Amino acid sequence: MVVAVKVFKKTTPNGKVTVYLSKRDFIDHLDHTDPIDGVVFIENDYLQGRKVFCSVVTVYRYGREEDEVMGVKFSKEISIGSVQVVPSKRELDQMTTIQEKLVKKMGPNAYPFTFKFPDMAPCSVTLQAGEDDQGKPLGVEYFVKCWVGNNEEDKGHKRSTVQLAIKKLQYAPAVRGSTRLPSSLVSKGFTFSSGKINLEVTLDKDIYYHGEKIAANIMISNNSRKQVRNIKAYVVQHCEVTMVNAQFSKYVASLETREGCPITPGASFTKVIYLIPLAASNKDRRGVALDGRLRDDDANLASSTLVPDGKCPIDAIGIVISYSLRVKLNCGTLGGELVTDVPFKLLHPAPGMVEKEKAIAMKRMKSIDRGRYDNDDDDNIVFEDFARFRMSRDEME
Repeated sequence: MVVAVKVFKKTTPNGKVTVYLSKRDFIDHLDHTDPIDGVVFIENDYLQGRKVFCSVVTVYRYGREEDEVMGVKFSKEISIGSVQVVPSKRELDQMTTIQEKLVKKMGPNAYPFTFKFPDMAPCSVTLQAGEDDQGKPLGVEYFVKCWVGNNEEDKGHKRSTVQLAIKKLQYAPAVRGSTRLPSSLVSKGFTFSSGKINLEVTLDKDIYYHGEKIAANIMISNNSRKQVRNIKAYVVQHCEVTMVNAQFSKYVASLETREGCPITPGASFTKVIYLIPLAASNKDRRGVALDGRLRDDDANLASSTLVPDGKCPIDAIGIVISYSLRVKLNCGTLGGELVTDVPFKLLHPAPGMVEKEKAIAMKRMKSIDRGRYDNDDDDNIVFEDFARFRMSRDEME
């Protein structure tokens, strides 16, 4: 069976130049990032001595377009790399498999190009615009741009220019989970009464995949004279816009419960709560960070920002994303609130990781079942009769 390979393409308005890319999403593996590999196809006898250039541009917009006055710009456009594709000034070190196939299929008018992301380049993030916002959304975007001109400074004409939006993303590590689960233990005392309220929150994982259910175990011990009226839990998305050193947070999932409340003096309470942070649940919320949205149907909440070993998260540029689970206990009008945050990471699974984890879980379950029945001791079997149907007196007669 022949497996088809998907290739993305876009043609200039005049139909003379077409750019092909092997993919739109390029993954940052921390120690390296997938290269941007593409091919430019030129129609016969079109150039007439002109040249074809390609570049990769990142646009970092950190302020609203409608607030730009007196020539002040709230965006930075940076060229990651630029190269003359036709006629080529340098030979490619080695073409990728997709480039080889495209060049072989299209013939001598196909010209390959390759770009590399610089170290610590920011990931694609888009801040969701509000109903009243105009202009381009805030965030970090990447584009592959191809144009025809006499030299690199000649930006060409719109009819012979093409621009393709791409995304730079990060995946979860191949091994998910650590020996220590994320947890937090806090206490709250009161000025005019003795004793404290203790709150402990523990998550079942330190890394969650997009769309996955977050389970938090909440343990409350009330050794004070106050009462806990209700419990609120939130998934908080923290954004740091490094260009202007601004920070803000958004609730992307929430839950309120009065189960077991009021928790009276001397009482304890334990409960597992579940929250699922989704982009679909925050469509109308201004400022929520998304994973460099290309279309509405492939939008996810922005992934947590990862940095290589030895690097500090504050060294990351662009829009730095982190998440935490926040739990609030309402201790009454005079008692105030007891609040704690437990950090975790929200990421895309690496290709094949979900299937691999399911296979490991199935193998573990089979080994447990095998151990349950492989015991030679006959006394470990317990027999239980099925309950008979309880018939009414009329049916028995």
